[in-house]
Amino acid sequence: MHELQQLARTVKQVQYRQHRALETGLIAVGTTLARWDALRAVDRAPGASARELAAATFQTEQAFGALAGRLVAQGLVERRAGRGRRIPHHLTPAGRRVLEAGHRVADEVLEHCYAGLPAADRADLLALLRRVLAVADA
Repeated sequence: MHELQQLARTVKQVQYRQHRALETGLIAVGTTLARWDALRAVDRAPGASARELAAATFQTEQAFGALAGRLVAQGLVERRAGRGRRIPHHLTPAGRRVLEAGHRVADEVLEHCYAGLPAADRADLLALLRRVLAVADA
């Protein structure tokens, strides 16, 4: 059992270091990890509701709603009239520029984070983590 705790802690340490490095790089281009992640979610699912985007970004609806409000105020996301209470979210041109700048930062940061692993090992790690998720989702 101790081995599983060590594995879980190591996964968390890698995630923490990765997030710190991403946050530092993203601040340099005028955004944060949370904002960039929200922009990615809106880009992946244009027209999605706050509920859908909250789930995609691992946030509560209330937390995502507050974040989306800041993104709207910054001119990065727009909310359009929807059907019923559903309000779809879309990137603005400014939001797309911030998203793309974030992609460039993320590519550089993540290349550095995983530099110690050859491409085949990275593919194996991804496959293993996906298997863990598949079992957890079953």
